[in-house]
Amino acid sequence: MTPRERLQTVLAGNLPDCVPVAPDTSNMIPCRLTGKPFWDLYLYNDPPPWEAYIACAKHFGFDALMDGYFPLQLPEEAADRPPVERFIVARTGERIITQDAWMDDGRRRWADTVTVYYVDAPPSNRVAPAKVGLPPVPARWEPVEGARPVDYGPAGLTRAKRLMGDQGLVGVFACGTVAFSGEEGVFRYYDNPDKHAQWAAERLEAAERRFARIMAMDDRPDFLCVGGSGTLVFQTVEMFRTVAFPAVRRIIELATAAGMPTHVHSCGPEAELVRIFAEETALTVIDPLEIPPMGDCDLAALKRKYGRKLVLKGNLHTTDVMLRGSVGDVVAASRRAIDDAADGGRFILSTGDQCGRDTPDANLRAMIETARTYGRY
Repeated sequence: MTPRERLQTVLAGNLPDCVPVAPDTSNMIPCRLTGKPFWDLYLYNDPPPWEAYIACAKHFGFDALMDGYFPLQLPEEAADRPPVERFIVARTGERIITQDAWMDDGRRRWADTVTVYYVDAPPSNRVAPAKVGLPPVPARWEPVEGARPVDYGPAGLTRAKRLMGDQGLVGVFACGTVAFSGEEGVFRYYDNPDKHAQWAAERLEAAERRFARIMAMDDRPDFLCVGGSGTLVFQTVEMFRTVAFPAVRRIIELATAAGMPTHVHSCGPEAELVRIFAEETALTVIDPLEIPPMGDCDLAALKRKYGRKLVLKGNLHTTDVMLRGSVGDVVAASRRAIDDAADGGRFILSTGDQCGRDTPDANLRAMIETARTYGRY
């Protein structure tokens, strides 16, 4: 089977030729493989990170389940946003700092946060200027010049799918599981109990509208993403259920009726999310099922309870095993995960949340080879 066929088979609940393998290499390893400063990808789109991810998948030969890395922007949605310009407000040999601005009644208004782009790491977003020694309104700035234009609309999605080819599947976001993040989000939730129903309804309406637009496209994505990083890190189960879950549940219902697979990524504690999605929705696949201390998942236990309802995707430890472990450690952990969850299918061998930049190539190759050989059905 090709990686694309293998993944389609598993998402449909059938047995492939072997356990699919999709280590989480969302951006750091793809950026490293380009040999370029990380800001070339994140700020200048040279290449954009999603394109580097596809090149990474082809380089290692794994089964790419590209869950939301292509940030689909529909024309109708973009039309509602005011034009924003991005300026460089500070630059050193190690980082570039940008701040967005827009014109309002003839005056330039500045965003209250900045983005820090690093030479060898992903950017930090929504940073208070004071934290990086800058004033809220910059004294000096320069335009961002030389950034490659990237089409993030429907035509861009078609290009991404063509680049992916038989290497895997391309998914885009329809809605998300994170309604609140950070201290301000927590205070906002508990300070406004009278608005919870309104917020949930607004999210539901927006999700249904976006779903309809996606499904009306001539060239649709291969699956829909409805998760969000750190769902139960940033918010409680109650907060998730009250505000975010109604929209997520509805999109899963609509997508299932349309024959479109759905995917949840949520790093951190996730066992309760697995239970909710397995018992209350028809979600197709969930990851990364992290083990302690990063998460709270036991892969074998989840397989016993929910392995016939959900495709489980996980869950080798990204630091102890993938980054710091030996090839032998990776092979042993991969075999253990296959033993725990491969029986009957509905399993994709993967890692916890994003493998670190310096994860040895040999460890990634050992994981892939173990799935191809030990994971044969």
